[in-house]
Amino acid sequence: MKIGYVRVSSLDQNEERQLVTMKKYKVEKVFIEKMSAKDKNRPKLQEMLDYVRDGDTIIVHDLSRLARNTKDLLEIVEYLNQTEVNLISDKEHIDSSNPMGKLMLTMIGAIYEFERANLLERQREGIALAKAKGKYKGRKKIKIDNLEEYYEKYRIRMISKAEMSRQLNVSRPTLDKLLKEYELKYGAEKKQG
Repeated sequence: MKIGYVRVSSLDQNEERQLVTMKKYKVEKVFIEKMSAKDKNRPKLQEMLDYVRDGDTIIVHDLSRLARNTKDLLEIVEYLNQTEVNLISDKEHIDSSNPMGKLMLTMIGAIYEFERANLLERQREGIALAKAKGKYKGRKKIKIDNLEEYYEKYRIRMISKAEMSRQLNVSRPTLDKLLKEYELKYGAEKKQG
C-alpha cells in the first residue's frame, strides 16, 4: 500500500505542493499534519508509523517533511527498515526499495553513527574532567525499601518485571539493575548465613 505523509509547520501554511506529490505517486492513504517537526512526537506521524505494515511504501515530498534533523530522520528510517516498509522522497529522488536509495540512507546513517560516537566521546571526556575536579557526583542512587517483597512476588510469578516496573515507577533497565544488585547481595548473605 502507498501511504503519504504531508506536514506543514503552521496552520496558515499550504500543503498543496505536497498533495501534488501524493497524486503523482497514486497514494492510497494520506496522513496530514500541521505542526513543527522539532521532534518525532507528532500525532499523525505516530499514527502513520503504527498504521504501516510489511511491504508498504511511505511517500514524502521531501525528507524535511518527515524530520527536521538527521537523528530523528534516521531513527524513523531504522524503524521503517525493521518493519520492512520502503520510503520514497520525491525531491531527493530517494527510494529505499532500490540499491541506490538504500546506499543513500546508509550513508546518512553512517554519518549519524559517527556524530553519535563523537558526542558520546565528548560526554565521557567531560565527565572525566568533572570527576577530576570533584564536581561530578553521578546520578542519585535509587533505593526501594520494600524491594524484597516485590522480588518475592516476581520470583513466584505473581507479577512480571513489566508490572513490577510500573508499580515501583522505575524504568525496566533501572529495575534490572536493582534486581541484579539485590540478587548479588541476597545471594552473598545466604551463603554466609
